[in-house]
Amino acid sequence: MHILTLPEADVPPELREQVGRLRRQAWPGYGRDGEAKSHDPALAPLSMLLVDGDHVLAALDVLSKEISHRGEPYAASGLSTVVTEESSRRRGHGRRLVEAARERIEGSGVDLGIFTCDTPLQGFYTSAGWQLLPGTVLLGGTPDSPFPSDQFDKVTLGQFFSPRARQRAQDFVGARIDLYPGEIDRLW
Repeated sequence: MHILTLPEADVPPELREQVGRLRRQAWPGYGRDGEAKSHDPALAPLSMLLVDGDHVLAALDVLSKEISHRGEPYAASGLSTVVTEESSRRRGHGRRLVEAARERIEGSGVDLGIFTCDTPLQGFYTSAGWQLLPGTVLLGGTPDSPFPSDQFDKVTLGQFFSPRARQRAQDFVGARIDLYPGEIDRLW
């Protein structure tokens, strides 16, 4: 078993098809038959796949962009479309992949990692090294068509990597953060 990390556009077709199947298991109707939905290329989507031989057990994408919060620019990345094959769940595969993604994001030089998840998954993500940002809401979509995360049963998780972000971490707690990843991804 190993983790394959490459730009989403470079995922081989046979693996992309498996990722699409896993995502449709988790979210029926996701993407078109036989392929995974693509992210906005402006978010530099990076796919991370946990594979056993030529079989994808778990997958996620890391999306990145510069955000502005309280007048300060920050390089930010977040997790998107995290999924583990149903028959392989509860074996640590998802956690291994999410931990590897956190380490990859930290090593990329961004200021922070930030994303939302369904409230029942909070414990899973905190056990993989992410911290809950209580009361924090990500504003997705676009400034003209905002898509706030608090319209759903979601919580925001994050991790502060650069010295400046660690120093300003409290600015992100209980805040509304302008993520605005666009109309394709809406939230990450």
